[in-house]
Amino acid sequence: MTLRALHDVPAPAKLNLFLHVVGRRDDGYHLLQSLFVLVDWADRLHFERRDDGALARHDLRTDAALALPDDDLCLRAARALKAASGCPIGVDIHLDKRLPAGAGMGGGSSDAASTLLALNRLWGLRWPRARLAEIGLALGADVPFFIGGENAFVEGIGERLTPVRVPELSYAVVKPPVSIETRSIFTHPLLRRDTEPVSLPVILTGSSGGRDSRTFADPGDTGPGASRAWVSAGTLVGDRASEWAGAWVREGGFGRNDLQPPAEDRCPEVAEAARWLQARYGNSRMTGSGSAVFARVSSNSQSLNPGTAASIEAKPALAAAPEFPADLPVGWVGRMCKGLARHPLADWAG
Repeated sequence: MTLRALHDVPAPAKLNLFLHVVGRRDDGYHLLQSLFVLVDWADRLHFERRDDGALARHDLRTDAALALPDDDLCLRAARALKAASGCPIGVDIHLDKRLPAGAGMGGGSSDAASTLLALNRLWGLRWPRARLAEIGLALGADVPFFIGGENAFVEGIGERLTPVRVPELSYAVVKPPVSIETRSIFTHPLLRRDTEPVSLPVILTGSSGGRDSRTFADPGDTGPGASRAWVSAGTLVGDRASEWAGAWVREGGFGRNDLQPPAEDRCPEVAEAARWLQARYGNSRMTGSGSAVFARVSSNSQSLNPGTAASIEAKPALAAAPEFPADLPVGWVGRMCKGLARHPLADWAG
């Protein structure tokens, strides 16, 4: 039976829990290290098969703030997949844009990734994930992450992904009514480009402890009879993930966002948003190149910053979701987001 349509396909946003610029290639591209985490704030897309081979996008929202260029990443992704596969089928893409543009949350890249994953199914291509990711990388450095299906430690220009299990924390996310050109951040004199590279185990455990680079014991492991959780092949596993998360947030989170100082210089509203969240949750950090800023929030709405008594609930899924502050400044966009363990379309490619 021919599949004719796919409706309500999610394209979730991401947050950079940290973002370091560790160098620069000869071709001018910056080398990064970051921890990407999926959240449940998402665009929605609907796909309808066209037998005439044409490709078209139809916007379901007309808000000026959510307006897209005529040739956006969804259409570019569809065109690239059609060209690479030789598929004669077309598609109508209906985009319900819910993520703010220019936020540093990967909205356009996520739309492109969900388009590739959806058309892979709608057109019956059955391409493996790696093949879709190759097309995705040509569209944008963040696209392979959304195709990958899991939270990840990201290196290079965004093409090197190591899956990581990250506890499903809550995040308060705000975006002031400004957007920042990414190029202006990477050319800014305040941008630091020489942050020391670190290994994934150092990020997750806080110390390599001189152990083998492929397998690291949880630093909370205290003896032969202790429950063990391992960082192996880049994946945090075991029943102590929430304890690791508690330690991570009590220390204020790993690293920083190297793009934040230039962004705040270009756009004082970013610094204002960071102060707004800091005052309410005791922590804040910009995601990507901005202008959105987020804060980690516990399941009982207490802040998760150094000096507080907040902790991760043993079963956070059963706890009441924290409410977003009611005093959001006029013109700002804000939402309480939940971290996702996996991409909703993780099973749509092999």
